Amino acid sequence: MSYVRIKRSLIILLALVLILYAGSSFLCRGEDEKQIALTFDDGPHYKYTEEILDILKKYDVKATFFTVGTNAERYPELIKREISEGHEVANHTYSHKHMADLSEAEFEAEIREWEDAVNGCFEYTSNLFRPPEGILTQDEAQIVTENGYETVLWTVDTRDWAHNKVESIVETVVSGARDGGIVLFHDFVSGSSPTPEALDIIIPRLKEMGYELVTVSELK
Repeated sequence: MSYVRIKRSLIILLALVLILYAGSSFLCRGEDEKQIALTFDDGPHYKYTEEILDILKKYDVKATFFTVGTNAERYPELIKREISEGHEVANHTYSHKHMADLSEAEFEAEIREWEDAVNGCFEYTSNLFRPPEGILTQDEAQIVTENGYETVLWTVDTRDWAHNKVESIVETVVSGARDGGIVLFHDFVSGSSPTPEALDIIIPRLKEMGYELVTVSELK
């Protein structure tokens, strides 16, 4: 394992400890049901989100989109489509800044401004929050809870944001599939995205393995 991957894993582990220590509401996986939740961060993206939605519709699968407020304002038609097709739209902050660079007031503003951008415009509410990069301080975790959110991380990181090969992403998800798992994808990736092609392979594979693909809120 590379130094970068080790460092990222340690950061995520530290975030988990802080969240749990703070007594905040937190979800990393479901219980014992043979279910998996597919989640997509950072969108919507004018091209890739639409492709992903087409694939989800093709296989009659619902997913959870952790959206960025600025992107939601830029592509409102895609947020409308996500909602109308039965997907879950959740809070991934307004502008996806590095949480470590923010004061507590600025962090809370990121949560509230997302609500203005999404809840206010689409009459849609969510109680799910995913911090950028999966990183929260103890105080930030408490702010999330005080604002009525449940923090959601993941059990499988596809690293699609790093432009991993399609075959590698498929293997990561299939080999990492567990009951109650939460898979992290991104529907907003700079440059060329491997996610739609990989997703078109992954969904039928998981179904063949007997998994029901659900939203995060539907995990039992």
